[in-house]
Amino acid sequence: MVEVTISLLVKGHPPTQLLLGWKKTGLGHGKYAGLGGKVEANETRQVAAIRECHEEAGVIVSPDDLEYLGQLTFLFPSKPEWNERAHVFLVRKWNGEPVETREMRPAWFALDQIPYDEMWDDYRYWLPRALQGRSVTARFVCTPDNETVHTVESEVR
Repeated sequence: MVEVTISLLVKGHPPTQLLLGWKKTGLGHGKYAGLGGKVEANETRQVAAIRECHEEAGVIVSPDDLEYLGQLTFLFPSKPEWNERAHVFLVRKWNGEPVETREMRPAWFALDQIPYDEMWDDYRYWLPRALQGRSVTARFVCTPDNETVHTVESEVR
């Protein structure tokens, strides 16, 4: 199973704004998502999260500023090569201003204006809890269209 990271950059404590990137390439293109991507063979999940934040939005994150929230498992029965385990981080501090890259166009959203209809369906289940800094652990099985959640096999806790 592919290991990936999702980093949620937030402003405020408690958060008042969330940075999402409009995915321009690859899996999930045309959707908003947190910053992230594959954990390479020679990386820890923390190193991958830091690298992806820089590659996708031009920001520099220190390892001490990654708050690990948990893992999400995604199963795509009609496209098993997409199956992945995502390690979710909350990031409250970084260096630099987010900029558009070849992979993503970043945008800030107030928490009451998160564009869930333009995101992967699973975000509805776990993102509100993550934005509270609470742990998230769940297993999602998608429908044959690979777009919507069919079942949540374990509760977000």
